[in-house]
Amino acid sequence: MRSTIPAALGDAADRFGEHPAYVEGDETVSYLELLRRVRRAARGYVAAGLRPGDRVVVWAPNSISWVVAALATSYAGGTLVPANSRYTGHEVAEIVDRTSARIVVVEDGFLGRTQIADLRASSDLASVALVLDLKDLADLDMGSVTVADVDLLAESVSPDDVADILFTSGTTGKPKGAMSAHRQTIGVARAWGELGGVTGQDRYLVVNPFFHSFGYKVGIVTGLLTGATLYPVATFDLEATMSLIETERISVLPGAPTIFTSLLNAPGRADHDLSSLRLAVTGAAVVPVVLIERMRDDLEIDQVVTAFGMTEAVVVTMCREGDSAETVATTCGRAVPGMEIAIADTQSDSGAGELLVRGDFVMLGYLDDPAATAEAIDDEGWLHTGDIGVLDDAGNLSITDRLKDMYISGGFNVYPAEVEQALARMDGVADVAVVGVPDERMGEVGKAYVVGSASPDDVIAFAKERLANFKVPRYVEVIDGLPRNLSGKVLKNALRGSQARTSGTEES
Repeated sequence: MRSTIPAALGDAADRFGEHPAYVEGDETVSYLELLRRVRRAARGYVAAGLRPGDRVVVWAPNSISWVVAALATSYAGGTLVPANSRYTGHEVAEIVDRTSARIVVVEDGFLGRTQIADLRASSDLASVALVLDLKDLADLDMGSVTVADVDLLAESVSPDDVADILFTSGTTGKPKGAMSAHRQTIGVARAWGELGGVTGQDRYLVVNPFFHSFGYKVGIVTGLLTGATLYPVATFDLEATMSLIETERISVLPGAPTIFTSLLNAPGRADHDLSSLRLAVTGAAVVPVVLIERMRDDLEIDQVVTAFGMTEAVVVTMCREGDSAETVATTCGRAVPGMEIAIADTQSDSGAGELLVRGDFVMLGYLDDPAATAEAIDDEGWLHTGDIGVLDDAGNLSITDRLKDMYISGGFNVYPAEVEQALARMDGVADVAVVGVPDERMGEVGKAYVVGSASPDDVIAFAKERLANFKVPRYVEVIDGLPRNLSGKVLKNALRGSQARTSGTEES
């Protein structure tokens, strides 16, 4: 089988046929039916003007329709650009404009919002031929485009073609589009599935959002390769999740540590049979040893592993079955097949240094940004991650610090520079710095230190209008001035270590 997403979909339909591919509420879609729906949507895309290499932005929560919209993009020879379902119209409009997207697919009305109106108010969408509500996906006008036409497009897709562009951010705060080829997206999904032992007998609850590589590549694509049945979850509801695990006998549940902490602390957990869970993969934040122990002992999950990855290299390391709770909790495991890791500028006393990553799954580069690509990937192919790590004698990686200021809130990466740029536009904010602070439930949350006349309540309200909820600072403290070094750089370590009283407002 060629290493392309259309080929994987066709192969899955041949191998797994009427076996359930997706279950969402009362709806069950087989692998054959999934192929039929993807072909139909792809015909509609082509009829609307999509051409090979064109970009399709999908801005919606997890659903079967999201999967169809995404796979149809690849089937028609296009490039998928997922957008965070919590993003504002301004944030998505920037992605649409920067990618010159030809089609934008949204779930209008999600969380009571007006996504299509917000998008049109934020940009003239000059490149866009079609803005499509997901509910209308099955009714797209296919014109004279036939199944044979789109099958030919699918067959013409090369393993080296760009499959997807996932946006991330760096220290500048400006989002960067990490491009991956089909062979990379397929390869990383295969590696993850093989290490987890995922098969067609598994029932895989996808709490991780599809717009994230964890939900898309090791969710949707892993499903195509293994025949597992996926259960997409649009928004996490604790009681509903436990009921679903029990009634559907869910066996695979990847997610951020907060998911498992919530399950363990759920008042009604004893009323649900969660014994079907056999594989849990977590990471994205510091994982306490006791959490891994409780996942194994209290939830009775046979295989609990942690992993490390990033948008630029989706899966780099992963623990293996049989690793101790200490290893799983304190390390991210060893390099996966096809990848290698190294520590640069090792400090003699601790062995720590910047983590370098090289191998099959490192991105092709950043969209339209050769300078940023050259800065990230050196002449020998090493991706400089900006994370400080250390390797033990067995090759297990531990992340000890970050060169960048990024923090992780509820499993989502938050880049303070992006938040700071938004808040800096507010009247009454003369200066601002944002850092991540510990939070029992979310892992980390944002705290903004503001210089100026703006009140904490007003700062949070301003941020809510312009940023996704997980980026909005939980705390705001008004101070007289930011600590800076002689070159003017804000000393964020001093802010993190500050014991000053928080004259702030907590955003729930």
